Amino acid sequence: MDLITLFNSGMRDRPKRRRGVAAVEFALVAPLFLLFLFGMVEFGRMVMVQQVLTNAAREGARIAALDGATATGVIDTVVHHATQAAVTIDPADVTITPNNPGDAGYGEPVEVSVAVEFDQVSWLPAPMYLGGKSLIATTVMRREGAQ
Repeated sequence: MDLITLFNSGMRDRPKRRRGVAAVEFALVAPLFLLFLFGMVEFGRMVMVQQVLTNAAREGARIAALDGATATGVIDTVVHHATQAAVTIDPADVTITPNNPGDAGYGEPVEVSVAVEFDQVSWLPAPMYLGGKSLIATTVMRREGAQ
């Protein structure tokens, strides 16, 4: 009898002791998988909110660039556009330069910035990667109207 036959015959006689292997593998892989999954959710939400802020700032700057624009009208527009996309922002998070867009002359820049803390808009109760970070969007347009 050769060595391979002897080894194989001994293996057939022993019962396989592989019970619990799947549970151990799951215990090793599950935490990494969950970290990866929650990270994807968090970064996906961050990209979505950043796009909403960019669109809201652009719409606010479009209003600020028109004749007869007021700071209240610009802030209302920004908050409305953010709310339509299910992102709640505080009117105090909207900054307009100059403070009254109607004070800017023809062709002068008007800037609208929107900032929000990611903790306020995260879908996770405690953001792991982006907690404490601010998302900011700024748009600058030139004033329109009669010279």
